[in-house]
Amino acid sequence: MGYVAGETILDDEFNAFVASSSDPFGFNHFAGTGATVYGLGQAAIPTVAGGTTSVAAAQWNSLLAGLDNIANHTNDTMTARTAVTAGDTIAIKSAVVADLATLAASVAGGSVNATAISAGSELQSSRSSTRYVGSHIVEHTVTFANANAMRFFFNAGGKIRVNLTRVGGGLANGSSTSAKDDSVDEMITAMGDFDIKSLTSSRSGTTETLTTDGFAIGFQDVTTSYQTVFLLTQANGTYTSMTLKGEIKGNATAGSTTNVTIKMSLTDADSGDILYTSGNLNSIDVNENFLGQTDFATKLMLPTTAQGLNPVYTLSGSAETSNTTA
Repeated sequence: MGYVAGETILDDEFNAFVASSSDPFGFNHFAGTGATVYGLGQAAIPTVAGGTTSVAAAQWNSLLAGLDNIANHTNDTMTARTAVTAGDTIAIKSAVVADLATLAASVAGGSVNATAISAGSELQSSRSSTRYVGSHIVEHTVTFANANAMRFFFNAGGKIRVNLTRVGGGLANGSSTSAKDDSVDEMITAMGDFDIKSLTSSRSGTTETLTTDGFAIGFQDVTTSYQTVFLLTQANGTYTSMTLKGEIKGNATAGSTTNVTIKMSLTDADSGDILYTSGNLNSIDVNENFLGQTDFATKLMLPTTAQGLNPVYTLSGSAETSNTTA
């Protein structure tokens, strides 16, 4: 709806600014409870009573302050304005519709420009039970108190982050590195930070072959079955049969799910390992080349109250669902 300086905003028009649940969305829809890609869990702004001939300055200021708080978090630029006083005309409110649309779009996109995000402590760390020649497969589950809290977390720019590290070497009972350890290190670099976000996922690494690219999958796409977000195949090292895969699922579809389970698989499909059997001495490894122990760790990248949001939402718990070395 367009306005001209000096016009009067009617009660139902102000209420649309506050509470509309259809496009153009009101403040309470994208910043309050909302639904699907909207909602940050912030306190709702009251509407005005029907038949009101004027909107109080305090009611306007509540809306404008709310817009500024969300904009501070999403790093959007709002129309320049000052606080409203009794008797003001519509002139300084004429861009509210555009500001509402800007913020609704940012929230729907997962607040990707938010910088008030801090790294949480490590939630789960799953190390392979031993050096191995085969695979290390881990499942971590991150759970929220309810579906709304999980949606608010991701809409505010929250992420689930997974990292892979190697612990020790594959030779001499872990004291020396093998050629396969070099390959593992290259895969670690290739994945980097694996982040699950609201609408998409990403890796901070760029190397190796991206055999399966499902990075368009994010929290809003989860189902009860695993979806492959990425499959990396080694291209630069000696063991080009080594792969690293990331998958995600929920306990329901997005909007109802209260958790996300991440499945990580590092697989060494090399068939050239030599298995020593008869005459083996205690000081000789059973296999020609082991992988050193590997560790998958999960943490959250948490929205904070530093730039306007209050409250913010986080998990209620996490678990190592499985940890298999083969």
